[in-house]
Amino acid sequence: MLFAMIAKDKPGSIDQRLAVRPVHLQHLESLGQQLRLAGALLDADGKPEGSLVVIEAETIEAATELFNADPFVKQGIFASTEIKPWRLAYDHMSPKA
Repeated sequence: MLFAMIAKDKPGSIDQRLAVRPVHLQHLESLGQQLRLAGALLDADGKPEGSLVVIEAETIEAATELFNADPFVKQGIFASTEIKPWRLAYDHMSPKA
């Protein structure tokens, strides 16, 4: 099953986010095939203000454990996180049969 984490950064955390980003990216890479997509949510000026990460896991508890291992979570960059089951309805990048 797929799970999405929607996270909003704490105000004023951009410098901390940028400092932790390399370790965050290493963590995402370590997830291998479990990671389906990840990226920054942007403000009106195009600056990061949160994250969207989608992973595959057996349960929401397993997904939560993986999300909580993210350095952005561990370093307290997020003001809020929400983890929800997620279903892909359409992917125009996937090959058609």
